Amino acid sequence: MTIYHHTRVPPRLWRWRWFTPAEIACRGTGMVKLTPASMAALDKLDALRERMGHPLHVTSGYRSPEHNRRVGGAPRSKHMEGIAFDISMANVDPHRFEREARALGFRGIGLYPPQKPAGARNFIHIDTRETPWRGAQWGEFPARDVRFVPEPEHQPVREVLRDAAPAAGVGGVIEGTLIATEPALREAAPWLPDRLAGVAILAAIGIGLALAIWRLTHRRNRGEG
Repeated sequence: MTIYHHTRVPPRLWRWRWFTPAEIACRGTGMVKLTPASMAALDKLDALRERMGHPLHVTSGYRSPEHNRRVGGAPRSKHMEGIAFDISMANVDPHRFEREARALGFRGIGLYPPQKPAGARNFIHIDTRETPWRGAQWGEFPARDVRFVPEPEHQPVREVLRDAAPAAGVGGVIEGTLIATEPALREAAPWLPDRLAGVAILAAIGIGLALAIWRLTHRRNRGEG
């Protein structure tokens, strides 16, 4: 069954926890293909997201034949069957991703690492074809210690600010100010470029300190300090 637009997918048919119809739909037409084969592939994709433990960004799911031709896809692309997905490696360890995908039954693996000669692609194609296939169109992904920077031990932003607070009681003010924003900041961080993520966290620290200092100065001016 092909549903002509992702907004028309009946909720009773959509059993996948981690992905929405819009993420899987054809980028050119909005169509969604739900057949026994494509639904089995979506089951595996959902399980892969569960194993990885963090968001997976689908850059291409189902493609209508018209859209597949428009983007230069292979004439017999598995995307047209709804059993293929291109997943961005921007926030993913590609080597672990490939291992987990294979373990779940994705037999087709296509590598598109960032060192493509004419611009970065940085994604891995996975599909549930019957005959195993592995293609490295632009070579292998670099080793993880080259592709990724070391991951620092997690310390909540509010704890960093509290430790840096210039006076007693200020840490509580900062903590109260940022406790609601920290989860959103941490959720967004993997999707941001490394430098931008660092800037965002530093900006949050700066804003929190500025608010705390302002409050302390205001209290002293009123004779409360």
